[in-house]
Amino acid sequence: MTGGVRAPRRARAAAFAALTKPRIVELLLVTTVPSMILAEQGLPSLGLMAATVAGGAMAAGGANALNMYIDRDIDRLMHRTRNRPLVTGAVRPTEAVVFASALTVGSFVWLGAFVNLLSAALAASAAAFYVFVYSLWLKRTSIRNIVIGGAAGAVPTLVGWTAVTGSLDWPPVVLFAVIFYWTPPHFWALAIRYRSDYRAAEVPMLPAVAGLRTTARRIVAYTVVLVAFTLVLVPVADMGAFYLVAALIAGAGFVGLALDVLRRPDPTRSIRLFGWSNAYVMILFGAVAADVLISNGL
Repeated sequence: MTGGVRAPRRARAAAFAALTKPRIVELLLVTTVPSMILAEQGLPSLGLMAATVAGGAMAAGGANALNMYIDRDIDRLMHRTRNRPLVTGAVRPTEAVVFASALTVGSFVWLGAFVNLLSAALAASAAAFYVFVYSLWLKRTSIRNIVIGGAAGAVPTLVGWTAVTGSLDWPPVVLFAVIFYWTPPHFWALAIRYRSDYRAAEVPMLPAVAGLRTTARRIVAYTVVLVAFTLVLVPVADMGAFYLVAALIAGAGFVGLALDVLRRPDPTRSIRLFGWSNAYVMILFGAVAADVLISNGL
C-alpha cells in the first residue's frame, strides 16, 4: 500500500518538475556561473553561486511553467508537446498557475534577500518578458517571435555578473549578445524538424512560414554574427588564448554545420546542428570560466 501511494506522489512530483522545462533551465544556468567567474576574475563564494543558481532556476522554471499554461491549447496539436503535463491532465491548469507564480515570486524574494536587488529585478524582468512579450504576444503573431523573445534567455548572463559586482558593464552585455544571437539558429534548427507541428498549431515559426531555404540562410547569418560577438569578448573582457582558441574552433564547427543545413535544409542536418548548438554553449561558456581560472593561476 505504501509503495502504491509513493508511486502517484513521485509521478505528480515529476509532472510538476516537467512544467519547469528542466533541460532549458539547465542550459540557461550554464551561462550564469561562468559570467560570475568572469566578473569575480576567480571563483566567487560557493554560497553566492548556489544562491544565484537557485534563484535563477526558480525564475526560469516559473516562466516556463506559465508558458506551458498559456500554450496548453496548441501543445495538444503538436506531436513534440502532446505529452506535457497540462495536456495529459497530470497537472490541472489552476495548479500550474499557482506553482508557477510561487516560483516566480519566490525567485525575486530569494535573489533580493541572498544576492542583490539588481539581480532579482533582472531575473524577474526576464521572466515577465518571456511570459508577456514572447508567450502571450509574439509566439502566435510574429515571424520574429524567437528572435525578439529569445532575449529572455540571454538575461542569466547579466544576472550572473550583477550577482558578483552589483552593477552592469560591457562584458556581460557582450555575453548577452552572444546568447541573443545564438537562440534563433538554435531554435530554428529544431523548428525545421517540427515545422509540420507549427503549421498544425498555426504558430508562425520561421521554417513553417518562410520555408527551409530562407530559414537556412538566416541560420547562417545569425551564426556568423554570433561567432563575431564571441570574438568581441576577447578585447572587451581581456580574454586569453585558451578562450580564443576554443571560441574559434567551436565557432568554426557551428558555421560549418549551419552551411551544411544551407546546402541541404533537411531535418537530419538541422537536428545535427541543434545538437551541436547545445554543446556549443557549454563549450564556449566553459572556456570563459577555464580561461579566467587559468589566467589567475587557480
